This record gives sequence, structure tokens and C-alpha cells, in this order.
Amino acid sequence: MDTFSSFEAQQYDSRGIRAASLTLVGEAPLLIRVQGHRLSLGMRTPGEEIPQAAGFCLAEGIVDAAGDITGLAYAQNGADAIVDVTLSAARWAGVAERFEAQGGARALMAQVDSDRLVAALADIVPPFCGPGDALDGRLALDCLQRLDELQPLRAKTRAAHAAAVFRSDLTLLTASEDVGRHNAVDKAVGRLLLDGTLRAAALLVLSSRISFDLVQKAARAGVAAIFSMSRPTRLAVQTALRLNMTLACLARPDGLLVFCGKERIGW
Repeated sequence: MDTFSSFEAQQYDSRGIRAASLTLVGEAPLLIRVQGHRLSLGMRTPGEEIPQAAGFCLAEGIVDAAGDITGLAYAQNGADAIVDVTLSAARWAGVAERFEAQGGARALMAQVDSDRLVAALADIVPPFCGPGDALDGRLALDCLQRLDELQPLRAKTRAAHAAAVFRSDLTLLTASEDVGRHNAVDKAVGRLLLDGTLRAAALLVLSSRISFDLVQKAARAGVAAIFSMSRPTRLAVQTALRLNMTLACLARPDGLLVFCGKERIGW
């Protein structure tokens, strides 16, 4: 499957109707299995399947560290794309019950209301202790404003989300793109998890809004600050407050809206 492809469309505008050759982002299903059990089946942009599976497993509590994973195998058979994740015996013993009871379903999403959802995440992710290394707010804003420079797929298709991860000194660790904003985060985090540099991550920059799911992914990755192009949801802010995280978004034309964790940002 292709990351992107050409497509012939018709353009209607004040000059009339004419042919237009466009580049469209790819989208195809990916099945992630753990010890042969289905964990997730969802749509994604083809590419970076191994990091995506690793990042998703971290976010969902299937693994806590790269050492919990003993094997990652990607196979493409026609339209079917599968990543098989093999866990250490000790780790599988700790999570096997989830697959037996829920068929690998997301444990957090089983909560029946927002308060329980936030409490459940707080139970498995300890709050961040203190502000840690302060981020230079102006440099962090520049990282957000220049995110499109890290989006070659968006430049081609105008339809891809991005997630970029930076150190506390705001040097870039990695960046990923995908048609799905959650997938972009999984790919970026998964790559850092597998190459052993995730502990250096201090800031997650997103092309999208911040939702509860993305706070969950950042928290599980140990990233205390998230900056985004759009405003967060109310539940995302409530969750970040509970976990002592920093959430901010772009305040056009050249500022930041900081919703929580302002002590982590120097200005």
C-alpha cells in the first residue's frame, strides 16, 4: 500500500471547470496482535507500522518499557497488514487476563463516565513530580509554529496530521505523520521507545487538538508537556491537571494559550 497516490479530480471555481491532478494521502487497515490475540484494528497511513504498534502498546498499558517486547514482526499479504507483538513471559502473564476478559479491548474506555475515566488513568500513571526542566516558551512556540516544516506528507496531500517530540532544550527527537492524529503520536513515541531515547522526551507538539486520548499517550510516554495548533477538550485539561501536565495551544498570531502547568514554561 502507498503512503500517497495521484488522483484526477475536477476543479470548480470562478474560472470554470477544469481537470486537476492531486495527491491524496493513503489510508489502509492495520491489525495489531499480541501473542496472537487481536489488540487493535484501525485505519492508518501505510508506513512505520512497527513503531506504531510499539507506541500503541505503550499507550494502552500492554508494555511499560521496550524490554517487555521480545519480538515485533510486520507482514503484508495483499490488503491485509498485520503487526505481531511478542511479549516476555513475565509481561504476558501480567496482561493476558485483559485479552481473556475483554478481547484486548481498551481497559480505560470501559469506564462509564468522564470522572472514572480520569481516575482510571491517574491510577496507572503517577502525576509528574514538579515542573522538571523548564521549557523556553518562545522557543517552544517556534516549534509549534514551524511544525509544517516537519510535514512532507502534508505538503503533498494537505491531509496529514503530525506529532513531533522534542528534548527539554527543544532540539528535535523525532516526528511522524499519519492520516490519524493518534497514529502519528504512536509512531513517534514508538520509535523513541524502541531506540531507547524516550526518556529524553519533554515536549509533544501536535498539528491537531489535544483530546483525552492524546493526554493518555503522552502521560504513558512520560512526556509532561503538550503543545497543539487547536484548543484542547475540557476532559483533556481536567486529566492534565490531575497528572500535573502542561497543555498549551497556539494563540494567533504569535502567542500561546496555556491551560495548565504554566510553571513548566519560561517566558
